[in-house]
Amino acid sequence: MTDTNHKPVEDLLTDYDIFDPEFVRDPFPSFATIRESQCPVAHTERWGGSWLPTRYEDVVAIAQEYETFTSRGILVLPPPPGQTEGAYGGVAAPPITSDPPDHHWHRRLILPVFAPQAVAKYEQGTRDLCNSLIDAFIDKGVADAAGDYAQHIPVRVIATMLGVPLEMEEEFTDWVRGVLENMTDMERRKRARQHIIEFFLAQVKDREVNPRENDLITELMNTEVEGKKVPIEYVLGVCNLMLVAGVDTTWSAIGSTLWHMAQHPEHRKQLRDNPDLWPTAIEELLRVYAPVTMARIVDHDVEYNGCPMKAGDRVLMPFPAANRDPRVFENPDEVILDREHNRHVAFGSGIHRCAGSNLARLEVRVALQTWLERIPEFELVDPSSVTWAGGQVHGPRRCMVKF
Repeated sequence: MTDTNHKPVEDLLTDYDIFDPEFVRDPFPSFATIRESQCPVAHTERWGGSWLPTRYEDVVAIAQEYETFTSRGILVLPPPPGQTEGAYGGVAAPPITSDPPDHHWHRRLILPVFAPQAVAKYEQGTRDLCNSLIDAFIDKGVADAAGDYAQHIPVRVIATMLGVPLEMEEEFTDWVRGVLENMTDMERRKRARQHIIEFFLAQVKDREVNPRENDLITELMNTEVEGKKVPIEYVLGVCNLMLVAGVDTTWSAIGSTLWHMAQHPEHRKQLRDNPDLWPTAIEELLRVYAPVTMARIVDHDVEYNGCPMKAGDRVLMPFPAANRDPRVFENPDEVILDREHNRHVAFGSGIHRCAGSNLARLEVRVALQTWLERIPEFELVDPSSVTWAGGQVHGPRRCMVKF
């Protein structure tokens, strides 16, 4: 990457920088400026170049037009030198990195794993985990809601689902950060990718000799399509997807909801007084604090809304920007826990909509419910000290609270 990546932004419409520290901390003013301009699809040459639609209508349309906007590249940055375009950590991550026709069976095979009744069995274990995390710091009167709590939950849930060692949580977390949080550090991205590939290859080889019961990796290895077992590459890809895409996104959502609740005692009271409000409230919090921006690669030269996009161009899909479009959501920047009309796209749109949305909802709800039950009153220690990650996934990384 060139030094032009680090020059001050002079015009958001032609030179936005998704890794600018202020944009990382709070991208929503920039999204709003672009969205309400005469050119709501911005462009930049920074970080390999990309387009940035900001209106709900455009983000949804691009997400659904998979023949033009392909999933060959879903990361917001080009791959490190020597690595092909294509996935989280350099390993395919089906079905979100798949295009039809393969996408159909890629997605169909994992949907039962993430069906509501399938993920429900993880609720009590998740609640027990949340309580044990709180036990470790509740007597101190202060905690990092992100680092001491949110960031431990999804990595342990996913490790449990995959049947991999929970004691490797620290390594898993480091690999995920390497792929998604330190994206401009190409060497770290490559190392994280290699660790992920080597780890899951070893897990697959072990199960070839020692198959296990009630183990998702073994189950995937035994799955058949048209009478043949699925390729090992598919098994590795699903494991990669679950580890990388299923961890940072969810801990970012949990951290953001706690950051919000620390500043809004009226919302804490509203949930205490109206427990039936939880389903609607979770959807609203996911709308306002949607963590994920995905990308697509333009398949062929096309003009979209007056923008001359060339084959190979990267198009970002900022679902957080779409979720705050005033054309779709009344008072879009305001959290309204009983919002009735809420067609948010926190989990994406179209055929690549997040297959794990039911699990993510469960984790966010249980994490927030358990915290509010145990620590009903809390506030930020210092709002200015909260640190954020951004780019691909937006959420707090350090969020000190006192109670």
